[in-house]
Amino acid sequence: MDVGGVGYGVNIPLSTHEKLGDEGSTVWLLTRLHVKEDALELYGFATREEKQLFDLLVLVSGIGPRLALGVLSGSKVDFVAQAIASGNIGMLTTISGVGKKLAERIVVELKDKVGTLVAARETAAAAATEPPHFSDAVLALVSLGVTKASAQKALRHVVSEAGAELPLEDLIRRALSVASG
Repeated sequence: MDVGGVGYGVNIPLSTHEKLGDEGSTVWLLTRLHVKEDALELYGFATREEKQLFDLLVLVSGIGPRLALGVLSGSKVDFVAQAIASGNIGMLTTISGVGKKLAERIVVELKDKVGTLVAARETAAAAATEPPHFSDAVLALVSLGVTKASAQKALRHVVSEAGAELPLEDLIRRALSVASG
């Protein structure tokens, strides 16, 4: 990678490599510098999730940055995070360099920590499927005294029946009616 005329070698997982453009194109990478006694190694990632999982993996005893990069290259971030969160050791052992004992150690040491990564991904996925006014309608309903969970449930019900094209006012009015019973 050339940065202002200075060349850097950056180690990246296959998932990041697939997202890179043609040679000479501008690329944005999130990086992590790993300091060793005899070298400085730079690791790059296309997404925040890749970098977060990398940072978690290197916390596990027996996993260095090279193996963490191998884990990221061996499977998608979502699959690895889900396997860790659910304790799916079999899936983890399909990744090159990860045996049964290491997979068990990964699950034990990261199960609680990777849960936040999985929850953040699920929240982002759910938000992507919600209608444009959904979050505004939730806030309006909460300000009217409806709990957030009830507001979301009522809004999903209204959207499933009437569609996502409703104006914000109608969406709020109908959801309020559903929430109040």
